[in-house]
Amino acid sequence: MRALWKNKFLILRRLVQVGILGLFILGNYAVLELRNHQEEKKQWVQNIYNQEVKGSILSKENLSSVLSGDLSFSKVFGVIPLSDPFATLQLFVAGGVVAVDLWLGFLIVVGFYGIFAGRAYCAYVCPINLVSDFASLLRRKLGLNALKGVNIPRGLKYGVLVLALILSAIFAIPAFESINPVSALHRGVVFGMGFGILGVALIFLFDLFVLKNGFCGHICPIGATFSLIGKFSLLRIKHNASNCTKCMECIKICPEPQVLDMIGKESVQVKQMACLRCGRCVEVCQDDALKFSLLGEKK
Repeated sequence: MRALWKNKFLILRRLVQVGILGLFILGNYAVLELRNHQEEKKQWVQNIYNQEVKGSILSKENLSSVLSGDLSFSKVFGVIPLSDPFATLQLFVAGGVVAVDLWLGFLIVVGFYGIFAGRAYCAYVCPINLVSDFASLLRRKLGLNALKGVNIPRGLKYGVLVLALILSAIFAIPAFESINPVSALHRGVVFGMGFGILGVALIFLFDLFVLKNGFCGHICPIGATFSLIGKFSLLRIKHNASNCTKCMECIKICPEPQVLDMIGKESVQVKQMACLRCGRCVEVCQDDALKFSLLGEKK
């Protein structure tokens, strides 16, 4: 029981990530009752909007109505839209028609992460986090260090974000979506894996052998988008310097260790927007010097 409590945020992240994938899988499968000139029958289909069925549809029963669509655009209970802000912006600058429910989903997502959760999408929702976490675990077990001579600035992901928007405007297509490994992995799990697995494998090898948290921390424009959205969000990590023994275990485990520059120095909240709110630092701290906080608690 103590081990479960010690890893409570890790367990929460996995439950949310796997639970969301499970709901998408259930929400995109349906049982159709069909009639053709010979018989009436039932047929299982996946993503009915892209399926060809033989016969007239008498009825459709989704396995779940909780969550349908994909990470770029989904609906909760078939009513509440949720839109990936970065994908929506790419579509907009590309000159595409952005429907009202797409903008509404955009506002809902931006509102939730902007007001409350910050960059938590990367830690609790994005399926690539499972890949990068596994690579980081292997790096620690195998004692691997960053490849010598590799120095990729963390600010590169903001450059990739801007470049993707510029290319989307020039070529009139959502530029990053054509190579988006997050969507590729998600759609692969829900609808069946294709060539997108190659991009996911490259990210895993890059994070394992070249640079810790290399893709998410240095390159991913989706992470950059949620960092900007959540810059002033309420959910924060708070450090209590009077409890800290400077063991630095939090620095070792953190995928964005630069955000913990106050460790052992001052009692403040983590204010850098790159913080994932993943809770890893809270879990490993044996000094009770780190915890989640809300509403700008004072020292």
